[in-house]
Amino acid sequence: MYEKEKEQLQKIIDDSSRIVFFGGAGVSTESGIPDFRSADGIYHQKYTYSPEQVVSHSFFMRYPEAFYEFYKEKMMCLDAKPNPAHMKLAELEKAGKLTAVVTQNIDGLHQAAGSRTVYELHGSIHRNYCMECGKFYDAQYVKNSEGVPRCECGGMIKPDVVLYEEGLDQKTIQGAVQAIASADTLIIGGTSLVVYPAAGFIDYFHGKHLVVINKSATGKAVRAELSINAPIGEIMAGIEA
Repeated sequence: MYEKEKEQLQKIIDDSSRIVFFGGAGVSTESGIPDFRSADGIYHQKYTYSPEQVVSHSFFMRYPEAFYEFYKEKMMCLDAKPNPAHMKLAELEKAGKLTAVVTQNIDGLHQAAGSRTVYELHGSIHRNYCMECGKFYDAQYVKNSEGVPRCECGGMIKPDVVLYEEGLDQKTIQGAVQAIASADTLIIGGTSLVVYPAAGFIDYFHGKHLVVINKSATGKAVRAELSINAPIGEIMAGIEA
């Protein structure tokens, strides 16, 4: 399946030397991590509070117990493994074809697959800090703690993820924008392009080839040279670096 599209994608990759990959939740769903916006995604499940409320800064500060109950159960998938899409992107970077991955995901699977230059727009579950003294804690510590994870100093630990009402990290934004602006090919994968400001980053691309690989149509109309409505792992697995 998708042989013609894979052939076209291969030609584009062969013609490129500075590929940047911009990805979203659809890259991780194939590793068993639930997304937020699809029909069976987290936003469509029934909770006392809406997931959008729970993952907001004000909710975290006001109801940390409820936040962590949801966060640990639904957002910390520590057993998830990289899928063929993650592996292929790491391979393309190793081959000198891909210069960066810009991701909206917080699961760390790109790094687990071997990708080195990764701009995590929304942070990572693998970095957690005490709000009092700044001490670092890993994901395992947070996941295994009872209720609200606390530092040895007594302070509450906060995951280094960007919650609603919080701004993106400026250094990460700068790196991502620079990478996209200097790319000759931009591959957008597994994202509906509805989360801003992240979705606006693709406006910085002025290169040669624009490719979209997503199971459903993207929310932001992009003039893609090649658009493939398919699971990204399936498409990327058939590509040679």
